[in-house]
Amino acid sequence: MATTEAPSASSIWNIDASHTHIEFAVKHLMISTVKGRFADVEGHLVIVDGNPSASSVSAVIKADTIDTRTGQRDEHLRSADFLDVANFPEITFTSTRIEGDSAEFKITGDLTIRGVTKSITLGATNEGQGKDPWGGDRIGFSAKTKFGRREFGLEYNQALETGGVVVGHEVKVSIELEAVKQA
Repeated sequence: MATTEAPSASSIWNIDASHTHIEFAVKHLMISTVKGRFADVEGHLVIVDGNPSASSVSAVIKADTIDTRTGQRDEHLRSADFLDVANFPEITFTSTRIEGDSAEFKITGDLTIRGVTKSITLGATNEGQGKDPWGGDRIGFSAKTKFGRREFGLEYNQALETGGVVVGHEVKVSIELEAVKQA
């Protein structure tokens, strides 16, 4: 006699932008690190209980919300030399595969910057779940990845007299994400 398994329950969680931090770090002059963040992100997670590989993540970052705490640098990063926010106002990520268990896992997906889409993988950790004071369900995750900025058409640079370049090639990304369960 064949048995049928009950389908796993799934739920949709909306990213809480006010409690989510998407930060990046890039080498400057090959001797120090410049850090920044994006202030506006939206998206959702579909979580399938007991089956992380059936879950998914989708996020949209408003590129013009880049903030390195230096206005002149931020304007340069928004320009056609870097993010070109006038023509590419959003940075997007859509997962294509999730591997691991519900505590630690890898999220592979399509990252699009300046109209260029590449596959990246984030190492992620479930930071916990609980009720907020208003009766909502919340969940938190942290994730990290790195990628080469030139792969996304972010080519701008200047050579240094001593060798090397002004802006490093590798971008390190750190994410602290909080999401609220859809009612």
